[in-house]
Amino acid sequence: MARVIVLGAGTGGMAGAYEIRESIGSEHQVTVINEREDFQFVPSNPWIAVGWRERPDTSFPIRPYLEKKNIEFISAAVTAIDPKQNSLTLADGRVENYDYLVIATGPKLNFAAIEGAGPHGGHTQSICALDHAETCFEDVKALAEEPGPVIVGAMPGASCFGPAYEYAFILDKELRNRKTRDKVPMTYVTSEPYIGHLGLGGVGDSKSMLESELRNRHIQWITNAQVTKVEAGKMFVDELNDDGSLKKQHELPFKHSMMLPSFAGVDPVAAVKEICNPKGFVIIDEHQRNPTYPNIYSAGVCVAIPPVEVTPVPTGTPKTGYMIESMMTAIAHNLKSDLAGEPATAKGTWSAICLADMGDTGAAFVAIPQIPPRNVTWFKKGKWVHVAKIAFEKYFIHKMKTGSSEPIYEKYTLKALGINRLKDE
Repeated sequence: MARVIVLGAGTGGMAGAYEIRESIGSEHQVTVINEREDFQFVPSNPWIAVGWRERPDTSFPIRPYLEKKNIEFISAAVTAIDPKQNSLTLADGRVENYDYLVIATGPKLNFAAIEGAGPHGGHTQSICALDHAETCFEDVKALAEEPGPVIVGAMPGASCFGPAYEYAFILDKELRNRKTRDKVPMTYVTSEPYIGHLGLGGVGDSKSMLESELRNRHIQWITNAQVTKVEAGKMFVDELNDDGSLKKQHELPFKHSMMLPSFAGVDPVAAVKEICNPKGFVIIDEHQRNPTYPNIYSAGVCVAIPPVEVTPVPTGTPKTGYMIESMMTAIAHNLKSDLAGEPATAKGTWSAICLADMGDTGAAFVAIPQIPPRNVTWFKKGKWVHVAKIAFEKYFIHKMKTGSSEPIYEKYTLKALGINRLKDE
């Protein structure tokens, strides 16, 4: 009997555990280790942050649903990984041994990279975690009572830009609902070289479309923005030229600010230097395995992917839900092959699919492959995306509770977009 430990129970880890359980059969043990007892659907956090959702809508206890599928669950923080001994040390001192390890921890939120950033001890809000989004909502309520300038965007080195755009548009809609939008100047500040870059070099007409949406909502923007420091009520931003030289320095006042941070590898993973790049992200081959330790697999935001291109202010490459799901599917198939003594053949689909809510409308994009030049580039907007995103939220959470191992993003998202088949050519 082999023991497979999945480290992390987020969007990738929990769905991946179900796939792995079904793939390798009941004769092998599957264990999920997660520092929290509850599952949190992170894509809903922009709604949490303006009060359109509450914690019970997007979060639920993990244990009963995994155990129903004969998957062991341990709620504890991992403090050390020893790949030579195939073991994990937990915060309480326990040691858990594995035959295969699947790292799906997600990222460390690197607020410390910018002085004064972050929701705990800093001056900016975040939607990267559920408790951050709840704190952000308290700040939004204070904004509604005492309107003032708003800054939304992404810090230098950020790689996940879609939620920043979502939050800007959703907050705009919430303030219009409250009849206070006219009292709130908004500025979108981003490390992207242009609006709609998205860490992907743009997708179709994303630049002009998102610029138009910002204009329509009276949201100003600063691109090539290198935030250098944040103080209470003031953000310091160096705006760069395309050659990286300084164009202008800004001191922007704000009453409320939500800025996505850069990501890094979580501490116990980053500490294992031989499996990670300098930022602490796990190095993998085309079959999701670490080249140094082939019994270690990884998927999701915690894997190392090079930037699409060099930009004046550093930007990373996003990992969308569809990509993460396909990585986990590949891992499930490759674990089955390895246990049977057969070579690994499954590969993740390195393509990007995204449904982004914009408050009362939405935008959807497809990039195949994710890094240009591409075989497919597609970007559309409309109210149907807003409706589809809401439906997908309910569908995904339902599937996590029922323990389904079906490829949710491929079956649902592609159907919503009217695409019957997605394949890298």
